[in-house]
Amino acid sequence: MSVVVVGASLAGFSLVRDLRERGYGDSITVVGDEVHPPYDRPPLSKEYLHADVDIALGDTNDPGTHWSLGRRATGITSTAAGPGVTLDDGAVIAGQSLVLATGARARTLPGAQALAGIHTLRTVDDAYAIRAALHTARTVVIVGAGLIGSEIASTAATLGVRVTIVELATDPLSGVFGPHLGALCADLHAANGVRLRTGVAVAEFLGDARVSAVRLTDGTLLAADAVIIGIGAVPNTEWAQDSPLRIDNGFVTDSQCRTTIPDIYAIGDCARAYQRTSGTHHRSEHWSNATAQARIAAAAIVGAPAANIPTTYFWSRQYGRMIQFAGDRRPDDAVRFIDGDPSTPSCTALYERDGEPVAVFAIDNARLFTRYRKQIERRPAAFATP
Repeated sequence: MSVVVVGASLAGFSLVRDLRERGYGDSITVVGDEVHPPYDRPPLSKEYLHADVDIALGDTNDPGTHWSLGRRATGITSTAAGPGVTLDDGAVIAGQSLVLATGARARTLPGAQALAGIHTLRTVDDAYAIRAALHTARTVVIVGAGLIGSEIASTAATLGVRVTIVELATDPLSGVFGPHLGALCADLHAANGVRLRTGVAVAEFLGDARVSAVRLTDGTLLAADAVIIGIGAVPNTEWAQDSPLRIDNGFVTDSQCRTTIPDIYAIGDCARAYQRTSGTHHRSEHWSNATAQARIAAAAIVGAPAANIPTTYFWSRQYGRMIQFAGDRRPDDAVRFIDGDPSTPSCTALYERDGEPVAVFAIDNARLFTRYRKQIERRPAAFATP
């Protein structure tokens, strides 16, 4: 029995670790398209933009695990040994179980490839290029006021760079936190000298060989020594589009990360897993989701009892503040502050449905946040399987 993992980032690395912790002793092969050993991505939009920090995920010296880095999967195949993948050099690697952890890539905008100085953030190489730009730029335009764009804006502001964020939505982060708490996060930009332009999009990038300005759809012209695009990510599934797998904004799986083909699993940013709490499939790009799905898939591969399905959890550091969220929020949930309010240095709010807490949000209040997060995770629905 052997396992093949396609993807050598957090989800793939976590799966190897979890299989070994469960006593799995057979061979594991991990294929990754980057040449770098597995590394942690969250610091790339924060600490790493200041200087080198240790982002290695951990030891890759297990003699039973072969890391095949700098190689790209181009298709899924079926062999006598089990499901496998074809690589860009024509080689085929197969095992009894195949785990797809190919992640996602940053979205971009038309015209962004034509000029130097326009960046997206996904890899350590991307982060290194953005770091170099922030240390020389005077003015930066960030497209997208989501978590990644906001974190980069926070870092840039601490470096003395003049930052303008351009956001198509009129209420930044309202899709993540709801309009009230999303506005609270958006206000952090103004409080730290970052300009936020909402309800407007990029019309074009201007410059000769290098970007020098951004024209918005309302005609505004923004000077820019550098531009960083942070408008979400696209799951890396095209390489497997000719397979019988069901693909719909990610590899579609059940709640235990099993795809529509036996012995093939999908985890992390490329997976769209079934959620019992909502009765729908959902794709999450959060760090905690990748590690949770790795645990779930590892349990399924070794035939252990089904692992618990965790609630959503993520965090963001912006302007020296810690923003945390956990739970299952819906647009019609009631929001109630249980500590502080939007005017206080720290605050905690509950999202409630039929009088019961279903999600929690906090700024700089880890103790109270953790208490309610644990309470929400103890709800029976959080551990149900289809």
